[in-house]
Amino acid sequence: MKAASQSAVFGRRKEPHTVIIARGNEIRHFTVRPWVAAAAGSALAAVAIGYLLATSYLVLRDDLIGAATARQARMQHAYEDRISALRAQVDRITSRQLLDQQLMETKVSELLERQSQLSQRNGRLGPILDKAAASEVTETVPAGKAADERANITPTLGQPLAYAAADTAAVRPFSFWSTRTAEPDGESRADRADKLFVAINKSLRSIEDDQAKRIDALADNAYQTAGAITDTLENAGLPVSTDFGKSGVGGPLVPLDNPMAFDSKIKELDEALDTLDRLKTEARKLPLANPAAGRSISSTFGVRTDPLIGTPALHSGMDFRAPYGSPARATAAGTVTKAGWNGGYGRMVEIDHGGGFTTRYAHLSKILVAPDQQIAVGDEIGEVGSSGRSTGPHLHYEVRRDGEAVDPLRFIKTGKKLGQYL
Repeated sequence: MKAASQSAVFGRRKEPHTVIIARGNEIRHFTVRPWVAAAAGSALAAVAIGYLLATSYLVLRDDLIGAATARQARMQHAYEDRISALRAQVDRITSRQLLDQQLMETKVSELLERQSQLSQRNGRLGPILDKAAASEVTETVPAGKAADERANITPTLGQPLAYAAADTAAVRPFSFWSTRTAEPDGESRADRADKLFVAINKSLRSIEDDQAKRIDALADNAYQTAGAITDTLENAGLPVSTDFGKSGVGGPLVPLDNPMAFDSKIKELDEALDTLDRLKTEARKLPLANPAAGRSISSTFGVRTDPLIGTPALHSGMDFRAPYGSPARATAAGTVTKAGWNGGYGRMVEIDHGGGFTTRYAHLSKILVAPDQQIAVGDEIGEVGSSGRSTGPHLHYEVRRDGEAVDPLRFIKTGKKLGQYL
């Protein structure tokens, strides 16, 4: 019974809700179905939620906008800082490149200037070295060492910049971001360039030092040669009209820069060569040669027994034993003053050498010169004979100083000693 009752209740149809609206004599009713109520509730819920969301947005909008603005500002500042850092890096790199370029240009300019100075020095050294060669002044450096030094130094002269170009050509171009890019071996281009400049500078310095040493050696050799000639002439009692050699000097040391030092050394060498040339010129005026080279002496200068009458007499010259027709040669340059017969001298030639010195060549068989004729040292002025007061063919040779006869042997010995210098 109870089960039937429950079944009936469970199966009863549920009626929809009816809304009745009465207004005066009008009565209206609306039937509200469940889905309409559900739709209306959903709409109301959606409106409420939208309202709440809109209200929340309006309330939180300023905070969201502020946060977004702050984030954007932070990002902008970060970008600006990065850009500033990059610009600073670019500026530093650019400045470094400019500095490196300026340093490179400065070094190249210095090398060009030094090379120009070396070229000018070579131009000045050429004539002075020719002058030294003409004076037969050589360096005191051993030949082997000098050759080695020339082999090591000469190729560098005039070519240091070519070497620099060849080395720098092998270096890669500068990087835009760095002027100190490392090479495969870990060495930077700047370091390689510095080493290159140091090597070239050292080479140029070596050339300059070599030039200075050679100039000093030539000057010392010239002074030594002049001193040796002077000492030989003075020891022989022969005149030296010029004060040759280095004089005593002194004073405080005042260092000179390279150009001034080089000019000073060139001037000193030039003065030394002039001194030597003047001394050689003076020495060559003296009758120092042998009039009959290779012939033995049969009679010397001084008191002897006269070969004809056997009494002591002064022999005013010296006699050379030589066969008939042998050449008699002038012992110094000069001018013939006499050429003919002269009493006991027989056929005689007299030559004036200047400075009060004259020479006589007597007992000749033939005279080959004439008065006023200019004679050079070694010229044949006649042939040996036995003319005049003579016992046989020989050459009588005299040296006179201011008309007074002096020992010719002293001049001949002095000439032998000076032969290596004159």
